[in-house]
Amino acid sequence: MIPPIVGRLARTLASISFLFAWMFLGFGQNLPARAAAEVSENPPVIVIGFVGGFVRHDNAVHREVRLAAQLRKDYPAGAYVEVFENHRAESARQQILLLLDTNRDGSLSLTEKQNARIIIYGHSWGASESVALARALQRDGIPVLLTIQVDSITKRGENDEIIPANVAQAVNFYQPDGILHGRPHIRAADPARTQILGNFRFDYKVTPVDCPQYPWFARLFEKTHIEIESDPRVWDQVDSLIRAKLPPPIQTASTSVR
Repeated sequence: MIPPIVGRLARTLASISFLFAWMFLGFGQNLPARAAAEVSENPPVIVIGFVGGFVRHDNAVHREVRLAAQLRKDYPAGAYVEVFENHRAESARQQILLLLDTNRDGSLSLTEKQNARIIIYGHSWGASESVALARALQRDGIPVLLTIQVDSITKRGENDEIIPANVAQAVNFYQPDGILHGRPHIRAADPARTQILGNFRFDYKVTPVDCPQYPWFARLFEKTHIEIESDPRVWDQVDSLIRAKLPPPIQTASTSVR
């Protein structure tokens, strides 16, 4: 007859062995969908940038692209940062919906929508597209933390002046000169729900910015429009506004866009 203490010890060792097997041999990988949903993590803070004109999403001459690259470097976890061409707003929207669907059931629950933390920024047509994407997310019932417009140029069929009520905060940077110049004023569709942080004007007649990496025709015909896109004073503010919404970085981060 096995003494009681030996039996208890054997049962304890068996339980420990099963636990280690579950952890290390993958016995728990095929959890039911409901259980998997219960252990899924919250979605990352989603940062979407839009380039202007016909610029490619990976053209590092442009500050909005370099900003995204620096944020991805400084926040390898806790944030999803991506840049899109301004004609690819629907692709950006679909990516947002995918990221918010934490239980991967193909639809968004009210909780998944309420857990959204989204920041959208852009320059020129990309700024106009930022507001358009926020408006599309409003139709989806999804809130947006912040929209940032830099020298916003209205795209056909869009309204980049009125910020939809699902946006908590919005800010506008513009310059008034040249053939292409940004919208000088944005306003909230519902001031009780959206805080306009400001409409900030920059004057490049007084303080010009060199743009040597841009093509000659941009320097000739879009001079002030690309100066605000290249101005570190503007993009340091954009960078700070975005970082204020992000979780603490895992590693020491550079706080300016290089």
